[in-house]
Amino acid sequence: MTATATETKRVAYYKGCLASLSAKELDSATQALAPKVGLELVELESVTCCGAGDIHEAEPDYYLHLNARILAYAAAEGVDTLLTVCNVCTLNLRQANFILIGDSEVRARINENLVSVGVPAYERDIDVRHLLWEIAEGEGYEKLKTAAHRGLKGLKIAPFYGCQILRPSKINGFEDPDRPWSLERIIEACGGTPIDYPAKIKCCGFPIIQAREETALGELIQPIEQAMEAGADCIVTPCPLCHLSLDAWQSKLKAATGKDYGMPILHLSQLVGVAAGLEESELKFKRHVVSVKPVIEKLQI
Repeated sequence: MTATATETKRVAYYKGCLASLSAKELDSATQALAPKVGLELVELESVTCCGAGDIHEAEPDYYLHLNARILAYAAAEGVDTLLTVCNVCTLNLRQANFILIGDSEVRARINENLVSVGVPAYERDIDVRHLLWEIAEGEGYEKLKTAAHRGLKGLKIAPFYGCQILRPSKINGFEDPDRPWSLERIIEACGGTPIDYPAKIKCCGFPIIQAREETALGELIQPIEQAMEAGADCIVTPCPLCHLSLDAWQSKLKAATGKDYGMPILHLSQLVGVAAGLEESELKFKRHVVSVKPVIEKLQI
């Protein structure tokens, strides 16, 4: 059912691993923000990790079962949408959905295995959507503009999309991966000033940090340096893995370059939450490695 101006949209909420553990501030901010942008979150309890990229590459059939299980539990809630707050979760679940919807034999085999271990079969299709997409257009966007009553007072914000919310476009398909617009539109709706720079659609380096740290840091330094050169006050990202890279690994950049960048990194839910007047207890900025204090002081919150 499509929400009207007086309704909320009931969605299954899959927060994934990072928002459950090392990025709990993302979950807290999302939970507090949701009703302000017309979303009723039905949190999924009996679900696991989506497998990230590791299980997908090493054990593709196991990956498919993991994600089919999540989709099945979401569909069992009687909703039409599975909401995510992670780029990697979004891509994994949408890829699995693409396979399951397109191949009836695979779906039947996966469902048989799920039922054999007490998991409901995935019999009713569900649409996997990132929070970014929910509030960048349509009813969610209209409610966002109302919710962002406190505003961002012209704060200069560099959007960082990351890889897996844009590509492959065949699976995600929300916007042009080379010319995305959703983060900029949300920033402007919240009263901020979006900063344009080439690296906003690049990789953050997270997938290869363990194997090739030097190469990963070469990827990481690009958005931070470019955002700083463009005059950004902070960077916002819709992905907790990108947030982890951009926030926590600035210490690695300092060790490698001798330069203390000190660029604040905000989750999408936190940025919108600031504009909507969420409390510090909900935003949990103290969990960040790089201090967000300069941003808060500019907004005089």
